[in-house]
Amino acid sequence: MPTKICCIGAGYVGGPTMAVIARQCPDIEVRVADINPERIAAWNHPELDQLPIYEPGLAEVVNKARGRNLFFSTEVDRAIADSDMIFIAVNTPTKTYGEGKGMAADLTYVEQCARRIAQVATSPKIVVEKSTLPVRTAEAIQTIFAQSGNGIAHEVLSNPEFLAEGTAIEDLFKSDRVLIGGDSTPSGAAAVESLVSIYARWIPREKIVTTNIWSSELSKLVSNAFLAQRISSINSISALCEATGADVSEVAQAVGKDSRIGPKFLKASVGFGGSCFQKDILNLVYLCRHYGLDKVADYWQGVIDINNYQKNRFAARIQKELFNTVNGKKIAFWGWAFKKDTNDTRESAAIYVADQLLAEGAEIVVYDPKVSLDRMKLDLQLLWESRGENQIKKRLQSLKSADSAQAACTKAHALAVITEWDAFTRQDFSAIYDQMEKPACVFDGRKILDQEKLRAIGFNSYEIGTPN
Repeated sequence: MPTKICCIGAGYVGGPTMAVIARQCPDIEVRVADINPERIAAWNHPELDQLPIYEPGLAEVVNKARGRNLFFSTEVDRAIADSDMIFIAVNTPTKTYGEGKGMAADLTYVEQCARRIAQVATSPKIVVEKSTLPVRTAEAIQTIFAQSGNGIAHEVLSNPEFLAEGTAIEDLFKSDRVLIGGDSTPSGAAAVESLVSIYARWIPREKIVTTNIWSSELSKLVSNAFLAQRISSINSISALCEATGADVSEVAQAVGKDSRIGPKFLKASVGFGGSCFQKDILNLVYLCRHYGLDKVADYWQGVIDINNYQKNRFAARIQKELFNTVNGKKIAFWGWAFKKDTNDTRESAAIYVADQLLAEGAEIVVYDPKVSLDRMKLDLQLLWESRGENQIKKRLQSLKSADSAQAACTKAHALAVITEWDAFTRQDFSAIYDQMEKPACVFDGRKILDQEKLRAIGFNSYEIGTPN
């Protein structure tokens, strides 16, 4: 078993994963290294509510291990040199340039990590892919190591994360499976067993699955694709329910009772977001086209298309019910994060719904308990810049934030529920109704509000997947 490990990358994957390993393995020294000094300073902040990531339970885990055997640092080279095992958990965004633009994974940061390890390491290391990567990325890393000229043989493993933001700490403590891929050589098998020995400290051995490295890399993409597929499937049916008079919640409940299908990921919504689903499916589409599997690529592209359709449909519904115009009207948004219990906004439905409504002249006021206005504006700015749009600063003036859910609704023509924060169900809706313009409209994009109660108060209330 290694006695010193490090992780390059202190983001949503690296930080929580290493914190839990340190918590469960007090005899292993764990270093998290990142070139971003602000992020590292936040991880080291004495006030635990200042951690760069909001995740239930994370602060308690960090507090237990930080300074004992968990350390956060910008000294990447030292972390590499001192460690027996190195996790790579850097960002792998969708490419915005060149071949594969808009689909393929950008592996720039992964390659930089591999080259840095090759330059700095003076002894053999076990290098673990933690980032979500396209199949055969390990081959590129192995090639960099083999041709570095220093004669040091490093082992490369694939250990994809299966964390759901909002429940990441629980997922790490009680994983339904841990997947580890490695070479079938004696040294590869030894490296796999070394990583297995860490997880086996708290995960039952039967839940630790070992495969070849290519199967491990592909399994992560496929898992996310299957989950996203279920969401898009039920969202497609939500549109049909609204047209026919059926209730998508009742349909989902009936379908979910089938033991062959099950109930998970069958809740209709304004659409999925996050750092993984869309990125991984697009990567899968790109890989399929690369290998000439166009029909397979088209199939998975459909999952993305339905997700985009759902967000566009939600925004269009708001405009339609507000007498076909939102120009000059105030729309309150409850939530900006892509899901509750996280401050992650990547690919959030809120970004795209806001984009569509702002283009129609709306004023949007957002309340999210964990997302700042600066972050919201940056999300829109990056979207608009990617499309080559202009007058961005002027357009951002129509996006504001509020200090509370109720305050966001002051003089609003409509309320749109974008994120399913639990607190949104406990608001004083009578008071909110009194302070809104009339007719006061509510658009529940997460199906968390009591529609009968809202209508009894006087709201014109609409929700995804039910006829109105």
